Amino acid sequence: MSLHERAVINLVSQLALSCDGAVLGVVLACAAVRTVIKFAYTSSALRKLRNAPYVKVSDLRAILAPDDSQPSDAKLVVLRGTVEAKSAVDGKSNSLKSSVFASQGTRNSAVVVQRTQTCVYKDRKNSIGFPFDLRSLILKPWREQESKDLRTVPFVLVEGSRRRVSEFVVVNVDESRHPLPLTTVYRNFHPVNASPYKYKLVDALFRHEYPIGFLDEEKILPLGKEITAVGLCSLKNGVPDIKSCKDLPYFLSEMSKDEMVVELTSRTRVLFWSGIVLVSMSIGILGYAVSRNWDKLKAWKQGRQSQQSIPAPDGNTETQIEEEEEVGEVPDGQLCVICLMRRRRSAFTPCGHRVCCHPCSISIQRNVTPCCPVCRQDIRASVRIYDS
Repeated sequence: MSLHERAVINLVSQLALSCDGAVLGVVLACAAVRTVIKFAYTSSALRKLRNAPYVKVSDLRAILAPDDSQPSDAKLVVLRGTVEAKSAVDGKSNSLKSSVFASQGTRNSAVVVQRTQTCVYKDRKNSIGFPFDLRSLILKPWREQESKDLRTVPFVLVEGSRRRVSEFVVVNVDESRHPLPLTTVYRNFHPVNASPYKYKLVDALFRHEYPIGFLDEEKILPLGKEITAVGLCSLKNGVPDIKSCKDLPYFLSEMSKDEMVVELTSRTRVLFWSGIVLVSMSIGILGYAVSRNWDKLKAWKQGRQSQQSIPAPDGNTETQIEEEEEVGEVPDGQLCVICLMRRRRSAFTPCGHRVCCHPCSISIQRNVTPCCPVCRQDIRASVRIYDS
């Protein structure tokens, strides 16, 4: 770790512990609020997922339209089916080949194809696998550059291998932001052709971080893959249609309903206990910071009141004191450390140092934050000492 990174870490730690930990308490409070919000969202999604019926594709019409006299409303359902192109169940067998994509790596037929090209950077790591410098670890999300190309065709979920019109549901992915259950079928790395001298120059300029190549990946949703759909299902023109639900973290997944419930349950427990820990820590740290700063404020007010209560000496008194203290020669060890003219006559409390004359001690006590000129300790009062 470089000297600059150590300075940054020290600065961040001092900032977090400033104001007796108030900044750290506020940060923990914000994290606690976010955790509570995530817990509420996850617990609500878990409750909805548990109450959602697990149905077959062939039973959708009975659930969506129990009575012909009533309109069909969107209902949250969980179903499992096999991916198939919509043109296959529509009876348009001639257009089947033109309605699906072919994978570049395996030439498999697919309804969703995602091609990604990522710029790969070189990082020097230590023996335990972490980067040497902190900057490469923090700036990694901003440094990564990738381009995505997502293509989809209309597809449906069918029950088994049957393809009758009454036994499929159209999958609507237009408004969905949920991840798709894609399968990686192609991955190839293309290195950047450059001379060793150019690598050394780039290494010196970018400090161990420079592009070394491009990674091409292809992911597909192949035909015949069995997946689970969780979403709002309704009838459109007499055809079952399912779309994603914004209140759920799943839409299309390879997991079953039981696996989704187990994952959401564990995630809810983690968020629950994390929220309790963060809330407790933030309350404790903020309470300590408020108490400490309140005590400091009261001490500062008391100090100001005591300073204002000190009577200002009149001109005759100051003249008399100066005449008394300037009589005779004053040894060097007895001179006031402030004016270097008069004898040391006042001692500060609670430190007990006698290093100033009486007029200089009064001037020091009138400061905003009076402190001893020797030990820099806060001063409560000064006591004038008379030699016998």
